[in-house]
Amino acid sequence: MSEQRQGLSKTALAESPDFVLEMVECGCGTTGWSAPESVGRYGIVFVRRGCFRRRLNGSESFVDPALVYFERPEDEQQIAHPVAGGDSCTALYLSEALLTTIWGGDLGLPDGPVASDGATDLNQRLLLTAVLRGDTGDVAEVVVDLASRVLERSAPKRVSSGRPATLQARRRLVGEAREALSENPRAGVVELAHRLAVSPHHLSRVFRSETGETISRYRNRLRVRLALELLAEGEPRLARLAAELGFADQAHLARVVRRELGATPSLLRERLATA
Repeated sequence: MSEQRQGLSKTALAESPDFVLEMVECGCGTTGWSAPESVGRYGIVFVRRGCFRRRLNGSESFVDPALVYFERPEDEQQIAHPVAGGDSCTALYLSEALLTTIWGGDLGLPDGPVASDGATDLNQRLLLTAVLRGDTGDVAEVVVDLASRVLERSAPKRVSSGRPATLQARRRLVGEAREALSENPRAGVVELAHRLAVSPHHLSRVFRSETGETISRYRNRLRVRLALELLAEGEPRLARLAAELGFADQAHLARVVRRELGATPSLLRERLATA
């Protein structure tokens, strides 16, 4: 979905009930203040290029690629560009339910912008590149990680660390996550966290700490194994196989299988066929 108005282009690249990832491009020249507008959503905005002034509820700030700023439904904002060239941004809009699990059980976002560390900024750019290339396998997990890291910089104690904290409990949590994925290999990090009653950020951190890989990576390995079994049984329709295992489409299935095994699903089906 794309929205264009007065030199501003907003394109939704990934959408789910929990989040929306948007690419925002502004081709404006030097401008005065825009008309006041309400955002209507909870958002975290990374500036990739350019700069502008932002007036939030009457309070002004200057925003450039070294900062991340926030949007909230109750806010009214205006934008002014002091120099020509426009700007490019990446916007993460979070559902109230997801934001609450990350933001210490509360609903809301900081008032002013916060500094963007290099690793987090690079990760949001890599996420954008991956989605534009059509690789949407771990978008939810990366979105949760990005949001959590940004909010931790603004108020570390508020971001939900989740429980449990003991080694035994952490291992039990990972085991329960694996069990849930075995039952439903389509489940993403947000769905898993809801089922296990922990925050998505905590689940992601514990899983990576205990297994050495992300939930998305583990889920892909599991789904590829399931795909191999179905291919060995002679599944004739790769599109149906992709849908059954929760891949975005047949091309996504093919990319993941090739990355895991170095061969296409069609070739593997031929090599595994027993009849």
